[in-house]
Amino acid sequence: MRRTALLASAALLTALIPLASARAADDPTPAPAPVDRFEGEVPFANQPAEGIFTWGGDSDDPPTLRLADRADAPEGAKVLSGTYDISGYGGFTHDFAADQPAHDWSAHKGIRFWWDGQDNGKKIAFEIKDGGANGEASELWTTSFTDDFTGWKQIEIPFTDFTYRTDYQPVGGIDHVLGLTGMWGYAVTLPVGVKGHFAMDDVELYGRADQSLRASVTTDAPVHPVKEGGTATVRVTVATTGSAPIDEPVSVRYETGGGSAEPGKDYTPVSGTLTFPAGTASGASRTIQVPTLKDRSAEPAETIPVKLTVTGAKAPAETPQVVIDAHGLPYLDRELPVRKRVADLLSRMSPQEKAGQMTQAERAALSDQGDIATYALGSLLSGGGSTPTPNTPEAWAKMIDGFQLQAQATRFQIPLIYGVDAVHGHNNLTGATIMPHNIGIGATRDPRLAGKTGAVTASEVRATGVPWDFAPCLCVTRDERWGRSYESFGEDPALVQSMETIIQGLQGRPDGRDLSRDDKVLATAKHFVGDGGTAYGSSTTGSYTIDQGVTTVTRQQLEAVHLAPYKTAVRRGIGSVMPSYSSLDIVGDGQGPVKMHARGDMINGVLKGRMGFDGFVISDWNAIDQLPGDYASHVRSAVDAGVDMMMVPYAYKDFRTTLVDEVKAGRISERRVDDAVSRILTQKFRLGLFEHPYADTTGAARIGSAAHRAVARQAAAESQVLLKNAHGVLPLKKNQKVYVAGSDADDLGNQTGGWTLTWQGSSGTHTRGTTILQGMRKAAPDATITYSKDASAPTNGYDVGVVVVGETPYAEGVGDVGNGHDLRLSTADQAAVDKVCGAMKCAVLIVSGRPQIIGDRLGEIDALVASWLPGTEGDGVADVLYGRRPFTGQLPVTWPRSENQLPINVGDASYDPQFPYGWGLTTLTKVPQGGAATLKALALAAAAAERTGSDRAGREIVTRARLLVQQKAGSEMTAAVAKPFADADHLLLTGRYAAAVAELTQAYRAAA
Repeated sequence: MRRTALLASAALLTALIPLASARAADDPTPAPAPVDRFEGEVPFANQPAEGIFTWGGDSDDPPTLRLADRADAPEGAKVLSGTYDISGYGGFTHDFAADQPAHDWSAHKGIRFWWDGQDNGKKIAFEIKDGGANGEASELWTTSFTDDFTGWKQIEIPFTDFTYRTDYQPVGGIDHVLGLTGMWGYAVTLPVGVKGHFAMDDVELYGRADQSLRASVTTDAPVHPVKEGGTATVRVTVATTGSAPIDEPVSVRYETGGGSAEPGKDYTPVSGTLTFPAGTASGASRTIQVPTLKDRSAEPAETIPVKLTVTGAKAPAETPQVVIDAHGLPYLDRELPVRKRVADLLSRMSPQEKAGQMTQAERAALSDQGDIATYALGSLLSGGGSTPTPNTPEAWAKMIDGFQLQAQATRFQIPLIYGVDAVHGHNNLTGATIMPHNIGIGATRDPRLAGKTGAVTASEVRATGVPWDFAPCLCVTRDERWGRSYESFGEDPALVQSMETIIQGLQGRPDGRDLSRDDKVLATAKHFVGDGGTAYGSSTTGSYTIDQGVTTVTRQQLEAVHLAPYKTAVRRGIGSVMPSYSSLDIVGDGQGPVKMHARGDMINGVLKGRMGFDGFVISDWNAIDQLPGDYASHVRSAVDAGVDMMMVPYAYKDFRTTLVDEVKAGRISERRVDDAVSRILTQKFRLGLFEHPYADTTGAARIGSAAHRAVARQAAAESQVLLKNAHGVLPLKKNQKVYVAGSDADDLGNQTGGWTLTWQGSSGTHTRGTTILQGMRKAAPDATITYSKDASAPTNGYDVGVVVVGETPYAEGVGDVGNGHDLRLSTADQAAVDKVCGAMKCAVLIVSGRPQIIGDRLGEIDALVASWLPGTEGDGVADVLYGRRPFTGQLPVTWPRSENQLPINVGDASYDPQFPYGWGLTTLTKVPQGGAATLKALALAAAAAERTGSDRAGREIVTRARLLVQQKAGSEMTAAVAKPFADADHLLLTGRYAAAVAELTQAYRAAA
């Protein structure tokens, strides 16, 4: 899923400039304090020097800036002027010098500046930085103004308007208090999707700070559900910055009324005033009680707003509401079958409520949390890197409970279904157990282990209050230049199908009866269909070269390669399916390339019709925006094609309004909407969300536990593929002196890859885990292990070298080859390999999401290991290096000799790779003796196993034959050996054991 819109760089929003205050003795209001006059007194520079600098999501996003002479400048002779054309995010910052003290703005009411309006109707974010060590390590506080005017206008922003940023904080937050005594600057985020120019002048602090800046009134919750006849208690609290007592009285006038509940019939109206005298301690509370009345009728939920008028402090952001719970209606009866509950609820819903259920918003994009009830939203999600602060299980649960509480203010109190991309563990959560990416799981050839990794992921995800996972990816990767290759279990649909045991790990039994458990989640099969078959050069998305491109196939190829995994997923009871960004071009159907989100023949016809999928279809991130036509056409095309819920992270209001309008106009049928909403509600009932909408944190203690990490450790070990092992270099001996080098030996971020804490991932230590180097030192605590990342330390005197090299993290099309990436090791990694392997026996581990071209160095390397992206448990890699476990992994994709061979896959007519699909040497395993005679006997045994349906015996027989071939072939691979060897592995996975042994016999004869 694409997540660009969320990703603010660490430099995204920074800080301001010195403060010249000095309050006149006879004037309690301080004079305006200049921050930036744009006359040249502040240079264009980065920290630690004070300066103005730009930033953006990619190379095209940072705006251009200049100090321009303007006759109409509001102050002085110059203004800050610039142009921009932003596709992701971009803007500019004025940071104060990091080697100077921060500035004190606490004497002032707010900040103001002049803006040259272009009347484009766009919101412009303005941020300030508070506290911390410098502008890059402070808290971000944000607000915005709308450019809906022409010419110069002074924008005044009281500090009380700034709110704490929840989608990104460079240091994870400090104290969540806008103290104003340690300020580091300001930043402006320019609007996306509009090409334009701007001008700004005279940034200054203004006014006198009042108590409302330091004191605020809050309520214990924005929504207070209560059963009919009960009494709701609203707690009102006054608090101050720094927890000092209030120095002026604060009064809170309250009055009920204005909601859907009828005073005197549904509740007893109340009004009055709460008083907090001067000197009241920060944190003091008073309560308001609202009695509700009981009648005998079944009713939907009814609301009672408690209007608050605050004097002397900042008022709550939201008007608290008492909600009388819905009661007596059939859909609330948990004893009824789900289909009857769905039918009853659907019959009561308005078109607007149905449209809301089909709408999914990004949690950080909500204009106001009250929008959940206002727009009757059905779902929220966290995109990659969209996390609460602090990023802890408790904060996740609290955040999601807060969202679910807002949903209780809707008529039928339909709970949200919250989704995350937990694609290799709960990878958005700091401290979670991070599994190998799917490419490594495919290398294990261990379906039971795949199921266990899914179960661990589900347990950790559900324990934070999240019931829905956008995983697994069932793509069949056919070209390793694709930046999403590591999201696939492999290039063979039979391998992908065998790994779909992960669905049961996530969801439980296929009939959905386990979904309400506290350790299961709804799973998502993605990306339907053909995303792994996109042709290199066919993408039209930005600078991508292959991701989101066009898959051109015959119908036979489509069925055999790309649709096959979805048949298995539907049979396994998958709860949701996500279409691909890519286009499908079926040879001979006359349609040409059509975006998958508009292919009703595939979604309605094949998935829901022929396959019988009864879950719901969720769009990818903003995917409908890629469809042709205007926005209404986007909505019509996707809904009519069978997409049931739209992931419209920032456009949730526009989508819901447009959908309602299209239904009213008859351009989208009510029947289609009812089908979509029924599918969504069915899964919400199956998940038990109506009975238990809030987080069940019973399993939170298991997050990152030793038991969970043991599963990830096993997966990391089994995913290691031993490609070459001359002279028996591996396994290492614990008494050997080992020289370790390479960029990925001691880098947890490189080891975990993309989709780890953020969308793209990052190098370095950002979560809890063990690097490969740390694992080696734990595995051989008494051994001499020297680490030199760049191999600059002396190399003499060592028994063996271990060089751990590979890729740095990326995700999706950002990682496409040709988009700043290739399949070769970096210059530094190549140098490390050359130096170490030139000085001693060596093993090279390649940590990557796809094969790397290594043939030109293969002769100097004694042992070569495909380590893939093993996750947080480097101990698992050390386990096979030191022989605690045997190497058993097999290649899930073909390892090419050069990029020119791509795409290259098992079954190709011309097939001459460096290492074939299915290749993987073993250690600690005895290879059968007897050569051709043994293979002949194995062929007879395989045929017998196939006749009797003895799958376990059949697999063991083929494995023995494979070991014989690998021993004879060694690392001198030829096409005559590679093709039958790879074909045999495919035959094994499809249960044709006799044919597999026949292919292996052919490979054996061809081996030198």
